[in-house]
Order: sequence, then structure tokens, then C-alpha cells
Amino acid sequence: MPELETDIEEPWPAGAWEDLGEQAMEAAGAVAGELANPRLSISLLFTSDEAIHDLNREWRGRDKPTNVLSFPMLERQELLQLDSAGPPVLLGDIALAFETCAREAGEKGVDLEDHAAHLIVHGLLHLAGHDHELSGEDAAAMEALEIKALALIGVADPYGDSSS
Repeated sequence: MPELETDIEEPWPAGAWEDLGEQAMEAAGAVAGELANPRLSISLLFTSDEAIHDLNREWRGRDKPTNVLSFPMLERQELLQLDSAGPPVLLGDIALAFETCAREAGEKGVDLEDHAAHLIVHGLLHLAGHDHELSGEDAAAMEALEIKALALIGVADPYGDSSS
């Protein structure tokens, strides 16, 4: 399994965030085998809206906070061709914003932990080169992977209609 380096900053409350990251990573690797390469190293940051806002402005040119950002260090083809033997290779960084995540979880009526797990899986798939912004077909494929990964850790389909 890849190595996950987790950093938890204020204002995230005390919790098993590192364990949640590990579970999400293992589940993502189960549905997207390229993410299971043991050479991979991933950085996961639980931080504030303010920090995410700064990152989003600096790296994406978007002057607002968002729920999750991912910063891949490998191209998808490099990841797919990466041998399982050898020194560690940084796949990339994922950052989650507490206030936005908490607000969205409340709006969706889901636990913060479940929403954070969804965003971690989403970020991991972005690091692996999946992109929901390319086409409707790509979005559907990425969502299907997210749903399968989350089901493995007991998180309900985040795209399903919970009102029925």
C-alpha cells in the first residue's frame, strides 16, 4: 500500500482523520489499481478555508476557497508505467478545507467523516489522472469509481438521491 503522510491543522476537530485517509486510500486503490502501487507516497493535508483559498488563488487562479484540491506530481502515463519495485515516488498532494467540508456535509445531511472520505477518494482519483471536467463520460466514470471505493468503507453513494 502507498505511504500516506497526513497533516491535520486547525480548525479540524480531534478525530481519526489519519485512519480515515488510510481507509480512503486503500479503497481507492482497490477500484483504481494504479493507486495501490507500494512505491507511491501521498501527502494529505486537513486545513482551513483560508489556507485552501490561498492555494486555489496561487495555483489555479481561482480567488475563493473550495472543498478539496489535488496537486499531481506524475502524469497518468508515468503512474501507469511505474514499476512496483524501487524507491518511493511522490504521487502528489491533497488538501481539504474544514469549513467548506463541514458546510457541505451539513447541507447534504451526511457525517463530516463520510464527506471527507468522499473528497479524499475524489482527490486520489485526480492524482491518478482521472478528470471529471473533461466530459460527461469522464465524469460518470470517475463518479462510478468513487461510489465503488466509498461502498468498500461503508460510505453511501454521495451522488444518490437521499430523499427517496
